[in-house]
Amino acid sequence: MLNIPAALAACEPMPLLTPEADYEIVRRAIEFLSERWREQPSLERVAKHVGMNPLSLQKLFTRWCGLSPKAFIQALTLDHARALLAADASILDTSYEVGLSGPGRLHDLFVTHEAMSPGAYKARGEGVIMKWGFHGSPFGYALIMVSDRGLAGLAFADPGEERAALLDMQSRFPCATYEEDQQATAPYAARIFEPSRWREDTPLRIVLIGSDFEVRVWETLLSVPLGHAATYSQIAEKVANPKAARAVGAAVGRNPISFVVPCHRILGKSGALTGYHWGLTRKRAILGWEQGVVSQPAEGDEA
Repeated sequence: MLNIPAALAACEPMPLLTPEADYEIVRRAIEFLSERWREQPSLERVAKHVGMNPLSLQKLFTRWCGLSPKAFIQALTLDHARALLAADASILDTSYEVGLSGPGRLHDLFVTHEAMSPGAYKARGEGVIMKWGFHGSPFGYALIMVSDRGLAGLAFADPGEERAALLDMQSRFPCATYEEDQQATAPYAARIFEPSRWREDTPLRIVLIGSDFEVRVWETLLSVPLGHAATYSQIAEKVANPKAARAVGAAVGRNPISFVVPCHRILGKSGALTGYHWGLTRKRAILGWEQGVVSQPAEGDEA
């Protein structure tokens, strides 16, 4: 029986993670800024909206994603998104040549992956044991699902939506056996949401469960570098089907491993932040958090 509060209480606290209360405040601030960015709202106006002292909000917001509210507006306007796309074309091509490696110490999550066999996929998870658990994350509760091969699912939920998130993920592989196991999932949560633990010599192992086309799309998403973006049509070109942007969009929407397989970095052709299964506000929050990660100096680098 699902008991979310008890499950979360059983988890060991994750260091350097923003508490859920902080996330809720920042989520509301991001939502407000995203709706009113054209007005360039002042810090005082945003603080009044979320019910905080302006200085406290400034510190919380900046600590959370590495950007001030003003910088966040600038980073997520459509003009900035278009600029990312314009600059990303050559970067995206380059990333395919060198894998996930990027400049300096930033190499994203260092993911190594395999795809489940077509037969296992068609069996809709029959014979697969999925262990699951909810954990705190910078973006609300994270539902982690792991098989004996590695990470197989990652979803997000706001308070009160945990059961719906679990049922949504279970519906993707209805014939699998599901076991709640916090001890099995906690190490994945700790690694995924702590950038200091993203290490090239210990890659995060994931298993992709989908059709051949979906797996090709998800593999392509893994090559979009942290801090950059791509369009559906660019992804379609990379899977050798430039006219399949709509099908690519559907595959992106069915991505079962959110955040790690970065479907949140895919934008519309105009640069617009299009739909996200776990909500556009969360998509904006993840992009802002990643910009903060990119802006942090590497250990040993000059500040």
